Amino acid sequence: MTPETILNLNVHPAESLDAIALKVALIGPDAQRRNEVSAALTDCNTEIVRELSAYPESRSEMPWPAEQTPDVVMIDLDSNLEAALELVESACSRGVTTVMVYSAKADPELLVRSMRAGVREFISLPFSNGTMAEALTRATARRAATPRRKKAARRLFVFFGAKGGAGVTTVSCNFAVALAQESNQSTLLIDLDFPLGDAGLNLGVTFEYSVANALENWRRLDSSLLSKLITRHSSGVSVLAAPGTLPDFQVSDQAVDKLLAVAQQDFEIIVVDAGARLYLTDTALFKDASTVYLVTQAGISDLRNSNRLIARFLSASGRKLEVVVNRYEPRVLGVTDEHITKALTRPADWKIPNDYAAVLRMQHTGTPIALADSPISRQIRLMARSAIGQSPIPAKRKGFSLFR
Repeated sequence: MTPETILNLNVHPAESLDAIALKVALIGPDAQRRNEVSAALTDCNTEIVRELSAYPESRSEMPWPAEQTPDVVMIDLDSNLEAALELVESACSRGVTTVMVYSAKADPELLVRSMRAGVREFISLPFSNGTMAEALTRATARRAATPRRKKAARRLFVFFGAKGGAGVTTVSCNFAVALAQESNQSTLLIDLDFPLGDAGLNLGVTFEYSVANALENWRRLDSSLLSKLITRHSSGVSVLAAPGTLPDFQVSDQAVDKLLAVAQQDFEIIVVDAGARLYLTDTALFKDASTVYLVTQAGISDLRNSNRLIARFLSASGRKLEVVVNRYEPRVLGVTDEHITKALTRPADWKIPNDYAAVLRMQHTGTPIALADSPISRQIRLMARSAIGQSPIPAKRKGFSLFR
Protein backbone atom coordinates (compact mmCIF):
# COMPACT_ATOMS: atom_id res chain seq x y z
CA MET A 1 0.00 0.00 0.00
CA THR A 2 1.47 3.33 -1.02
CA PRO A 3 1.44 6.47 1.14
CA GLU A 4 -0.97 7.99 -1.36
CA THR A 5 -3.38 5.08 -0.91
CA ILE A 6 -3.16 5.30 2.90
CA LEU A 7 -4.22 8.95 2.89
CA ASN A 8 -6.98 8.52 0.33
CA LEU A 9 -8.99 5.76 2.04
CA ASN A 10 -12.75 6.45 2.37
CA VAL A 11 -12.58 9.57 0.19
CA HIS A 12 -15.17 10.17 -2.48
CA PRO A 13 -13.90 11.63 -5.76
CA ALA A 14 -14.40 15.35 -6.03
CA GLU A 15 -17.07 16.51 -8.42
CA SER A 16 -16.12 20.17 -8.05
CA LEU A 17 -14.07 22.40 -5.80
CA ASP A 18 -15.28 25.39 -3.85
CA ALA A 19 -16.35 28.35 -5.97
CA ILE A 20 -13.66 30.51 -4.38
CA ALA A 21 -10.24 29.45 -5.62
CA LEU A 22 -7.80 27.99 -3.13
CA LYS A 23 -4.65 30.07 -2.80
CA VAL A 24 -1.61 27.81 -3.18
CA ALA A 25 2.09 28.32 -2.47
CA LEU A 26 4.41 25.97 -4.33
CA ILE A 27 7.92 25.40 -2.93
CA GLY A 28 10.49 23.13 -4.58
CA PRO A 29 14.05 23.48 -5.89
CA ASP A 30 13.52 20.86 -8.61
CA ALA A 31 12.00 22.67 -11.61
CA GLN A 32 10.74 19.51 -13.33
CA ARG A 33 8.84 18.25 -10.30
CA ARG A 34 7.55 21.74 -9.56
CA ASN A 35 6.25 22.09 -13.15
CA GLU A 36 4.55 18.72 -12.88
CA VAL A 37 2.71 19.86 -9.76
CA SER A 38 1.85 23.19 -11.36
CA ALA A 39 0.38 21.40 -14.38
CA ALA A 40 -1.75 19.19 -12.12
CA LEU A 41 -3.10 22.31 -10.41
CA THR A 42 -4.15 23.81 -13.75
CA ASP A 43 -7.29 21.69 -13.97
CA CYS A 44 -8.33 22.55 -10.39
CA ASN A 45 -9.85 25.72 -9.00
CA THR A 46 -6.65 27.12 -7.56
CA GLU A 47 -4.51 30.23 -7.73
CA ILE A 48 -0.75 29.87 -7.31
CA VAL A 49 0.10 32.95 -5.25
CA ARG A 50 3.72 31.99 -4.51
CA GLU A 51 6.15 29.77 -6.42
CA LEU A 52 9.59 29.43 -4.84
CA SER A 53 12.50 27.65 -6.50
CA ALA A 54 14.38 27.29 -3.20
CA TYR A 55 13.56 26.58 0.43
CA PRO A 56 13.50 29.86 2.40
CA GLU A 57 16.81 30.49 4.16
CA SER A 58 15.00 31.24 7.43
CA ARG A 59 12.62 28.35 7.82
CA SER A 60 11.34 29.74 11.13
CA GLU A 61 9.41 32.32 9.07
CA MET A 62 7.24 32.04 6.00
CA PRO A 63 8.02 34.17 2.91
CA TRP A 64 4.69 36.00 3.01
CA PRO A 65 2.91 38.38 5.40
CA ALA A 66 0.62 36.78 8.00
CA GLU A 67 -2.47 38.34 6.40
CA GLN A 68 -1.57 36.73 3.04
CA THR A 69 -1.15 33.18 4.35
CA PRO A 70 -2.20 30.77 1.55
CA ASP A 71 -4.78 28.04 2.01
CA VAL A 72 -2.40 25.33 0.78
CA VAL A 73 1.40 25.02 0.80
CA MET A 74 2.90 22.29 -1.39
CA ILE A 75 6.51 21.33 -0.60
CA ASP A 76 8.98 19.14 -2.47
CA LEU A 77 10.39 16.48 -0.11
CA ASP A 78 13.03 14.99 -2.38
CA SER A 79 15.41 17.93 -2.87
CA ASN A 80 16.37 18.17 0.82
CA LEU A 81 14.31 16.07 3.22
CA GLU A 82 15.42 17.67 6.50
CA ALA A 83 14.97 21.20 5.17
CA ALA A 84 11.57 20.29 3.75
CA LEU A 85 10.29 18.78 7.02
CA GLU A 86 11.55 21.79 8.95
CA LEU A 87 9.63 23.98 6.53
CA VAL A 88 6.52 21.82 7.00
CA GLU A 89 6.65 22.39 10.78
CA SER A 90 7.07 26.12 10.29
CA ALA A 91 4.17 26.34 7.84
CA CYS A 92 1.93 24.41 10.22
CA SER A 93 2.88 26.67 13.12
CA ARG A 94 2.08 29.80 11.08
CA GLY A 95 -1.56 28.97 10.48
CA VAL A 96 -1.55 27.31 7.05
CA THR A 97 -4.78 25.31 6.72
CA THR A 98 -3.32 22.47 4.64
CA VAL A 99 0.33 21.51 4.12
CA MET A 100 0.95 19.00 1.32
CA VAL A 101 4.18 17.35 0.30
CA TYR A 102 5.05 15.55 -2.92
CA SER A 103 7.68 12.88 -3.48
CA ALA A 104 8.72 10.24 -5.98
CA LYS A 105 9.53 7.89 -3.09
CA ALA A 106 6.71 5.65 -1.86
CA ASP A 107 8.34 5.05 1.52
CA PRO A 108 6.14 4.28 4.61
CA GLU A 109 8.84 5.62 6.94
CA LEU A 110 8.88 8.86 4.98
CA LEU A 111 5.10 9.06 5.30
CA VAL A 112 5.29 8.64 9.09
CA ARG A 113 7.92 11.37 9.43
CA SER A 114 5.83 13.68 7.24
CA MET A 115 2.68 13.12 9.26
CA ARG A 116 4.55 13.77 12.52
CA ALA A 117 5.76 17.08 11.09
CA GLY A 118 2.15 18.07 10.43
CA VAL A 119 1.58 17.12 6.78
CA ARG A 120 -2.07 16.74 5.79
CA GLU A 121 -1.58 15.26 2.31
CA PHE A 122 1.26 13.11 0.97
CA ILE A 123 1.13 12.91 -2.85
CA SER A 124 3.25 10.42 -4.74
CA LEU A 125 4.73 11.18 -8.15
CA PRO A 126 3.78 10.59 -10.88
CA PHE A 127 0.19 11.65 -10.16
CA SER A 128 -2.65 9.24 -10.73
CA ASN A 129 -5.96 10.50 -12.15
CA GLY A 130 -7.97 12.54 -9.67
CA THR A 131 -5.34 12.54 -6.92
CA MET A 132 -4.77 16.28 -6.90
CA ALA A 133 -8.48 17.12 -7.17
CA GLU A 134 -9.31 14.85 -4.22
CA ALA A 135 -6.55 16.35 -2.07
CA LEU A 136 -7.69 19.88 -2.88
CA THR A 137 -11.32 19.00 -2.12
CA ARG A 138 -10.23 17.95 1.38
CA ALA A 139 -8.27 21.21 1.67
CA THR A 140 -11.42 23.14 0.72
CA ALA A 141 -13.36 21.32 3.44
CA ARG A 142 -10.71 22.23 6.02
CA ARG A 143 -10.80 25.86 4.94
CA ALA A 144 -14.59 25.93 5.32
CA ALA A 145 -14.34 24.36 8.79
CA THR A 146 -11.63 26.76 9.98
CA PRO A 147 -12.70 30.29 10.94
CA ARG A 148 -10.91 32.72 8.66
CA ARG A 149 -8.72 35.45 10.09
CA LYS A 150 -10.78 38.63 10.40
CA LYS A 151 -9.57 41.72 8.58
CA ALA A 152 -9.48 43.75 11.79
CA ALA A 153 -5.93 44.08 13.07
CA ARG A 154 -5.07 41.72 15.91
CA ARG A 155 -3.19 43.02 18.92
CA LEU A 156 -0.63 40.92 20.78
CA PHE A 157 0.68 42.26 24.09
CA VAL A 158 3.58 40.42 25.73
CA PHE A 159 4.63 40.87 29.36
CA PHE A 160 8.19 39.82 30.12
CA GLY A 161 10.02 40.02 33.46
CA ALA A 162 13.51 41.28 34.18
CA LYS A 163 13.70 38.47 36.74
CA GLY A 164 11.45 36.09 38.60
CA GLY A 165 9.21 37.82 41.11
CA ALA A 166 9.05 41.12 39.22
CA GLY A 167 5.24 40.94 39.21
CA VAL A 168 4.63 40.01 35.56
CA THR A 169 1.60 37.87 36.39
CA THR A 170 -0.04 40.50 38.56
CA VAL A 171 0.37 43.21 35.93
CA SER A 172 -0.54 41.06 32.89
CA CYS A 173 -3.66 39.53 34.47
CA ASN A 174 -5.08 42.89 35.50
CA PHE A 175 -4.06 44.44 32.17
CA ALA A 176 -6.03 41.72 30.36
CA VAL A 177 -9.09 42.32 32.54
CA ALA A 178 -8.88 46.07 31.99
CA LEU A 179 -8.44 45.59 28.22
CA ALA A 180 -11.46 43.31 27.93
CA GLN A 181 -13.64 45.86 29.70
CA GLU A 182 -12.25 48.99 28.08
CA SER A 183 -12.19 47.61 24.52
CA ASN A 184 -15.27 45.34 24.47
CA GLN A 185 -13.21 43.07 22.20
CA SER A 186 -12.56 39.35 22.52
CA THR A 187 -9.54 38.99 24.78
CA LEU A 188 -7.43 35.94 25.55
CA LEU A 189 -4.85 35.71 28.35
CA ILE A 190 -2.22 33.00 27.77
CA ASP A 191 0.00 31.96 30.67
CA LEU A 192 3.35 31.02 29.12
CA ASP A 193 5.25 31.33 32.40
CA PHE A 194 5.58 27.61 31.85
CA PRO A 195 5.26 25.39 33.81
CA LEU A 196 4.73 27.25 37.10
CA GLY A 197 2.50 30.15 36.05
CA ASP A 198 -0.12 31.59 38.42
CA ALA A 199 -2.47 33.50 36.10
CA GLY A 200 -5.32 31.07 36.79
CA LEU A 201 -4.75 31.36 40.53
CA ASN A 202 -4.70 35.17 40.43
CA LEU A 203 -7.99 35.28 38.52
CA GLY A 204 -9.61 32.58 40.62
CA VAL A 205 -10.54 30.38 37.66
CA THR A 206 -10.85 26.61 37.83
CA PHE A 207 -9.84 24.75 34.71
CA GLU A 208 -9.74 21.21 33.42
CA TYR A 209 -7.30 21.89 30.58
CA SER A 210 -4.29 24.16 30.30
CA VAL A 211 -1.67 25.62 27.99
CA ALA A 212 0.21 22.33 28.38
CA ASN A 213 -2.51 20.54 26.39
CA ALA A 214 -2.17 23.08 23.60
CA LEU A 215 1.63 22.99 23.48
CA GLU A 216 1.91 19.21 23.70
CA ASN A 217 -0.63 18.68 20.91
CA TRP A 218 0.40 21.64 18.77
CA ARG A 219 0.49 19.71 15.49
CA ARG A 220 -3.28 19.14 15.62
CA LEU A 221 -4.14 22.39 17.37
CA ASP A 222 -6.90 24.36 15.66
CA SER A 223 -9.69 26.73 16.65
CA SER A 224 -11.99 23.89 17.65
CA LEU A 225 -9.44 22.33 20.00
CA LEU A 226 -8.37 25.68 21.44
CA SER A 227 -11.96 26.57 22.29
CA LYS A 228 -12.16 23.43 24.45
CA LEU A 229 -9.00 24.31 26.39
CA ILE A 230 -9.78 27.88 27.46
CA THR A 231 -11.73 29.00 30.52
CA ARG A 232 -13.98 32.05 30.64
CA HIS A 233 -13.49 34.55 33.48
CA SER A 234 -16.42 36.62 34.77
CA SER A 235 -14.71 39.83 33.62
CA GLY A 236 -14.97 38.70 30.00
CA VAL A 237 -11.38 37.50 29.62
CA SER A 238 -10.76 34.03 28.21
CA VAL A 239 -7.89 32.30 30.01
CA LEU A 240 -5.47 29.60 28.89
CA ALA A 241 -3.85 28.88 32.22
CA ALA A 242 -0.60 27.17 33.12
CA PRO A 243 -0.97 23.51 34.16
CA GLY A 244 -1.77 22.50 37.72
CA THR A 245 0.81 19.70 37.61
CA LEU A 246 4.34 19.57 36.23
CA PRO A 247 4.33 18.32 32.61
CA ASP A 248 7.05 16.01 31.30
CA PHE A 249 7.77 17.54 27.89
CA GLN A 250 9.86 20.38 26.53
CA VAL A 251 8.18 23.39 24.92
CA SER A 252 9.29 23.96 21.31
CA ASP A 253 9.34 27.23 19.38
CA GLN A 254 7.05 25.64 16.79
CA ALA A 255 4.48 24.83 19.47
CA VAL A 256 4.41 28.42 20.75
CA ASP A 257 4.18 29.80 17.19
CA LYS A 258 1.31 27.48 16.32
CA LEU A 259 -0.58 28.41 19.50
CA LEU A 260 -0.29 32.10 18.70
CA ALA A 261 -1.31 31.59 15.06
CA VAL A 262 -4.46 29.70 16.06
CA ALA A 263 -5.32 32.13 18.88
CA GLN A 264 -5.07 35.09 16.50
CA GLN A 265 -7.73 33.53 14.29
CA ASP A 266 -10.34 33.78 17.06
CA PHE A 267 -9.36 36.63 19.38
CA GLU A 268 -8.95 40.31 18.68
CA ILE A 269 -6.64 40.87 21.66
CA ILE A 270 -4.11 38.43 23.10
CA VAL A 271 -2.19 39.11 26.31
CA VAL A 272 0.70 36.80 27.15
CA ASP A 273 2.33 36.34 30.53
CA ALA A 274 5.83 35.22 29.48
CA GLY A 275 7.33 35.37 32.96
CA ALA A 276 11.10 35.63 32.74
CA ARG A 277 11.40 32.82 30.17
CA LEU A 278 14.33 33.75 27.95
CA TYR A 279 13.73 30.76 25.67
CA LEU A 280 10.63 32.53 24.32
CA THR A 281 12.59 35.40 22.76
CA ASP A 282 13.14 33.43 19.53
CA THR A 283 9.43 32.70 18.99
CA ALA A 284 6.71 34.62 17.18
CA LEU A 285 5.79 36.00 20.59
CA PHE A 286 8.36 38.75 20.25
CA LYS A 287 8.37 38.95 16.44
CA ASP A 288 4.62 39.58 16.19
CA ALA A 289 3.98 41.55 19.39
CA SER A 290 2.23 44.91 19.09
CA THR A 291 3.95 45.90 22.32
CA VAL A 292 6.39 44.14 24.63
CA TYR A 293 6.11 45.26 28.23
CA LEU A 294 9.29 44.73 30.23
CA VAL A 295 8.28 44.48 33.88
CA THR A 296 10.96 45.36 36.40
CA GLN A 297 11.40 46.87 39.85
CA ALA A 298 13.62 49.63 41.20
CA GLY A 299 16.13 47.25 42.78
CA ILE A 300 19.74 47.11 41.64
CA SER A 301 19.58 43.54 40.28
CA ASP A 302 16.26 44.19 38.51
CA LEU A 303 17.56 47.31 36.80
CA ARG A 304 20.80 45.57 35.85
CA ASN A 305 18.87 42.71 34.24
CA SER A 306 16.58 45.18 32.48
CA ASN A 307 19.56 46.98 31.00
CA ARG A 308 20.93 43.75 29.58
CA LEU A 309 17.57 42.60 28.22
CA ILE A 310 16.91 45.91 26.50
CA ALA A 311 20.35 45.88 24.90
CA ARG A 312 20.45 42.19 23.97
CA PHE A 313 16.93 41.13 23.05
CA LEU A 314 14.24 43.74 23.12
CA SER A 315 15.77 46.71 21.28
CA ALA A 316 16.84 44.46 18.41
CA SER A 317 13.33 43.05 17.96
CA GLY A 318 12.15 46.19 16.21
CA ARG A 319 8.90 45.99 18.16
CA LYS A 320 7.45 48.63 20.42
CA LEU A 321 8.92 48.32 23.91
CA GLU A 322 7.46 49.85 27.04
CA VAL A 323 9.09 49.56 30.44
CA VAL A 324 6.91 49.04 33.52
CA VAL A 325 8.42 49.68 36.95
CA ASN A 326 6.31 47.61 39.31
CA ARG A 327 5.94 48.18 43.09
CA TYR A 328 7.22 51.68 42.54
CA GLU A 329 7.98 53.85 45.57
CA PRO A 330 9.68 57.19 44.94
CA ARG A 331 13.27 57.34 46.17
CA VAL A 332 13.07 53.93 47.83
CA LEU A 333 16.50 52.88 49.16
CA GLY A 334 17.94 56.01 47.58
CA VAL A 335 17.06 54.97 44.00
CA THR A 336 15.70 58.03 42.22
CA ASP A 337 13.92 58.43 38.89
CA GLU A 338 17.22 59.68 37.48
CA HIS A 339 18.94 56.45 38.57
CA ILE A 340 16.16 54.37 36.99
CA THR A 341 16.37 56.26 33.71
CA LYS A 342 20.14 55.92 33.56
CA ALA A 343 20.01 52.17 34.30
CA LEU A 344 17.31 51.53 31.72
CA THR A 345 18.93 53.88 29.14
CA ARG A 346 15.45 55.40 28.82
CA PRO A 347 12.66 56.71 31.07
CA ALA A 348 10.17 54.20 32.44
CA ASP A 349 6.88 54.31 30.55
CA TRP A 350 4.71 53.17 33.44
CA LYS A 351 5.06 53.10 37.23
CA ILE A 352 2.77 50.77 39.15
CA PRO A 353 2.56 51.90 42.78
CA ASN A 354 3.41 49.50 45.58
CA ASP A 355 0.40 48.00 47.39
CA TYR A 356 1.44 44.62 48.71
CA ALA A 357 -1.78 44.16 50.69
CA ALA A 358 -3.95 44.59 47.58
CA VAL A 359 -1.87 42.09 45.59
CA LEU A 360 -1.99 39.57 48.43
CA ARG A 361 -5.75 40.02 48.71
CA MET A 362 -6.10 39.32 44.97
CA GLN A 363 -4.09 36.11 45.27
CA HIS A 364 -6.13 34.93 48.27
CA THR A 365 -9.56 35.80 46.87
CA GLY A 366 -8.99 35.43 43.12
CA THR A 367 -10.51 38.87 42.54
CA PRO A 368 -8.55 41.02 40.07
CA ILE A 369 -7.31 44.38 41.32
CA ALA A 370 -8.52 45.94 38.05
CA LEU A 371 -12.16 45.39 39.10
CA ALA A 372 -11.91 47.82 42.01
CA ASP A 373 -10.75 51.41 42.25
CA SER A 374 -7.21 51.77 43.61
CA PRO A 375 -3.95 53.48 42.64
CA ILE A 376 -2.79 50.23 41.00
CA SER A 377 -6.00 49.68 39.03
CA ARG A 378 -6.07 53.28 37.83
CA GLN A 379 -2.53 53.01 36.44
CA ILE A 380 -3.21 49.66 34.76
CA ARG A 381 -6.39 51.01 33.17
CA LEU A 382 -4.34 53.91 31.82
CA MET A 383 -1.95 51.35 30.29
CA ALA A 384 -4.86 49.42 28.77
CA ARG A 385 -6.51 52.49 27.28
CA SER A 386 -3.20 53.68 25.87
CA ALA A 387 -2.58 50.25 24.31
CA ILE A 388 -5.80 50.42 22.29
CA GLY A 389 -5.50 54.10 21.42
CA GLN A 390 -8.09 55.47 23.84
CA SER A 391 -7.65 58.69 25.76
CA PRO A 392 -7.17 58.60 29.55
CA ILE A 393 -10.29 58.53 31.71
CA PRO A 394 -11.11 62.11 32.77
CA ALA A 395 -10.43 62.77 36.45
CA LYS A 396 -13.54 62.88 38.61
CA ARG A 397 -14.55 66.22 40.02
CA LYS A 398 -14.04 66.40 43.75
CA GLY A 399 -17.38 68.08 44.41
CA PHE A 400 -19.90 70.70 43.39
CA SER A 401 -19.50 74.33 44.22
CA LEU A 402 -21.36 77.47 43.33
CA PHE A 403 -18.03 79.21 43.14
CA ARG A 404 -15.70 78.31 40.21
